[in-house]
Amino acid sequence: MFIDVEQNSDEWFELRIGKITSSNFSKIMAHEDKGKFGDPAKQYAQKVALEIVTGERDETASFKNAYMERGNELEPVARDLYELETFTNVTNGGFNDHDRVGDSPDGNIGKFGCLEIKCVVPNTHWKLLKLGGFDTSYKWQCHGHIWLGEKTYCDFVSYCPEMPESKQLYIFRIERDQDMIDRLTNRIEEFKKLVDDNVKILRS
Repeated sequence: MFIDVEQNSDEWFELRIGKITSSNFSKIMAHEDKGKFGDPAKQYAQKVALEIVTGERDETASFKNAYMERGNELEPVARDLYELETFTNVTNGGFNDHDRVGDSPDGNIGKFGCLEIKCVVPNTHWKLLKLGGFDTSYKWQCHGHIWLGEKTYCDFVSYCPEMPESKQLYIFRIERDQDMIDRLTNRIEEFKKLVDDNVKILRS
């Protein structure tokens, strides 16, 4: 279910309490081939479980660094440039509420598309320009946008205002891949069990 809420608002944070969110999918998918969860996933399961039991947001696990602040400031600029470049209208990403799982793309493009925007430093942007493709550390987050938003594609956008004007915006389209989504959904089901085990500990 799509909820048209402003991201980073009090209501948005409230909706995320106790949810498994797409920004953490990379932690969950790590070690998938070995069938186990690493320490980051285990710690995240504890965080989600704590929020489920207390009904309160675990702010101790939240932090902001200079890169995140940069992203918050530049993301609206990148979104506007994307609209000009692609002749599209980007609407609010809101929150996709999918039972125990939640997702917030950086924007929606009509019925079929969504956005993941990264406002990066020149060195990071250079790598994308030279190698093509997209930053695979966000692979599972982007496929999560497609899955939970019921989209057919996600445009990964890298924006760097320090680059020459013609090279400031880089766009790579990630198409819907059912095999990736199946792997993700199966892994999430296993992760839910890990969360539930932690909930039992807190409630015992």
